[in-house]
Amino acid sequence: MAIEAGEPAPAFSAKDQDGNEVKLSDFKGKKLVLYFYPKDDTPTCTTQACNLRDNYDLLIKKGYSVLGVSVDDQKSHLKFIKKHNLPFSLLSDTDHKMVEAYQVWGEKTNFGHTYMGIIRTTFVINEEGVIEEVIQKVEAKNHAGQILGKTE
Repeated sequence: MAIEAGEPAPAFSAKDQDGNEVKLSDFKGKKLVLYFYPKDDTPTCTTQACNLRDNYDLLIKKGYSVLGVSVDDQKSHLKFIKKHNLPFSLLSDTDHKMVEAYQVWGEKTNFGHTYMGIIRTTFVINEEGVIEEVIQKVEAKNHAGQILGKTE
């Protein structure tokens, strides 16, 4: 059963690229864009992250904090952030606690090959920690637009 808008966001605690512990409770009173993506430095994940980077000032102006999450380790995240000059933190979920809690780990198929992985999903969480919106059909090139409610 998928997590839906109107439900409380599952609590989390994970390390960012610098080894700092980040928790959902850190964002109490703030809006949070929590986006799950499959893998650092792959084409679609890079396009998505760079779209959020390019629109970061607008997202901040509208009151949003941004966090990316994948099962890559902190070292991989740091390299990805530096390579693409990302202004937001990436959380490392190597133990799969967050992907399981947010129900974004599942069966995927690519070129006829079936495997388990992160299903690209974004959760927009309000100031009270309630999920306002779940974006399941992420448009990597227009992701900030989807979050802000407009399309290109």
